[in-house]
Amino acid sequence: MSERISGTEGYAEAAALLRDRYEEVAFTEVHAPVLHLMPQAPCAVLDIGAGTGRDAAAFAKRGNIVTAVEPVDELRAAASARHPSPMITWIKDSLPGLAVVSAMNRQYDLVMLTAVWMHLDAEQRETAMPTVATLLRTGGAMLLSLRHGPSAPNRRMFEVSAEEVIQLGSRNGLVCVLRQNTLSVGTLNRAAGVTWTRLAFLRSM
Repeated sequence: MSERISGTEGYAEAAALLRDRYEEVAFTEVHAPVLHLMPQAPCAVLDIGAGTGRDAAAFAKRGNIVTAVEPVDELRAAASARHPSPMITWIKDSLPGLAVVSAMNRQYDLVMLTAVWMHLDAEQRETAMPTVATLLRTGGAMLLSLRHGPSAPNRRMFEVSAEEVIQLGSRNGLVCVLRQNTLSVGTLNRAAGVTWTRLAFLRSM
């Protein structure tokens, strides 16, 4: 069983269910609003909260070098087994500090934060944004999604506004180039009234 990491509550227990549910939805469907902002391969991708590995695998198949960060042992082990690829490096690490990734002293062309940010409390979000920004190359893109609506009762989740994220990004050299509200592509979430805000940023300095 995974050690309890702030923001990951409930995911180890639900890993078996989530492994199939997340993989049922295609990468291109989930990320349709931001596909045009993803750098052309080959590029260096940092997928923070990589979950079941669906996105990491898709990036790798497109010829990108992927660093996939997943703090939940049950998800990370299943993902690396399901999506074996020499293009993907799997790392156990977590926001807000990303100590392991930061110690690697690398920068990335694309940072993905899919369904992650709203698991951090306000103090953690303040700490995480400069950490993430320093991992992005000048001109690189950060793609982030915020969930709105009901969630599983055993998962820690906060209602985070797009305005807050945009302001945090601006203070750390990130310029918002896209803000779009969408319905959930997942059948169960859509039926429950879950919606998403998609945000895209470019690092200006």
